[in-house]
Amino acid sequence: MSNRLVETLAGGAVICVAVAFAVFSYSRAGLRAVEGGYELSASFNRIDGLATGNDVRISGVKVGSVVSQELDPKTYMAVIHMKIRSDVELPTDSAAKIASDGLLGGKFVSLEPGGDIDMLQPGGTVEYTQGSVNLEELIGQVIYSNKSDSGNGGAQPAPEGN
Repeated sequence: MSNRLVETLAGGAVICVAVAFAVFSYSRAGLRAVEGGYELSASFNRIDGLATGNDVRISGVKVGSVVSQELDPKTYMAVIHMKIRSDVELPTDSAAKIASDGLLGGKFVSLEPGGDIDMLQPGGTVEYTQGSVNLEELIGQVIYSNKSDSGNGGAQPAPEGN
């Protein structure tokens, strides 16, 4: 009987430690949505890999998160809505681009503040955008362009003389 009591207490302690670790990890990961703040939108030609909840960063520092994404049926552009911290003000000529956290990392929205005196208002739109880069297409272009160059060893044909 005492053996089962010890096993039960040990199991309970393991569960308590696991829950404490999960709470600590969640609090340190910065996964909480931006509270307060204001919403901005931006249109991109492509947002491959960007999901709701992904970070919005300025100079690598998280200042918001992606709230939603939709397709504009008139322009066929991807429109994302972002929630930005209320203490971060962005000039009207700011730019947004879809960036990657390394080769295998996730995507995030990188905001680059402009130099205008006027600031974007809540509900405003970031006008200057750059969509995500499709790495598969880039790698394919590099591979196939190198194959066509390798036939002559990279040598250029001799210029024709007079």
